[in-house]
Amino acid sequence: VTVRNGYGRNYLIPQGMAVLATDSAKKMHTETLKQTAFKEEKFRKEASANAEKLATVTVKVGAKAGESGKIFGSVTNIQIAEALQKAGYNIERKNIEIVGDSIKQLGNYTAKVRLYKDIAANVSFEVVAE
Repeated sequence: VTVRNGYGRNYLIPQGMAVLATDSAKKMHTETLKQTAFKEEKFRKEASANAEKLATVTVKVGAKAGESGKIFGSVTNIQIAEALQKAGYNIERKNIEIVGDSIKQLGNYTAKVRLYKDIAANVSFEVVAE
């Protein structure tokens, strides 16, 4: 954008909010945009490949349960993250969302795992008694 000389020289440039629009600065900016787009495309491809792998995986989560199949406590995303870690997938617990209500019974369930901005995978897991 075009601003007054004093505003740019005394405020924007010293604060790091702007640089002079020279030819070299423009070239550096376009090169930076190219590199950023390339890195983002690489992360997106990697995330979609991981999503395809995770869609086929079934993980077993152990929990203490009574004779009727009711769990003492509930299964959380922390336990799912640990089970995925054992299976060889390094996924943070904050990226895991359990579909439906809290899990208080033994059985099969699904969880949604966010891998990248808009790429997610559904992971099926089975809650078994320890």
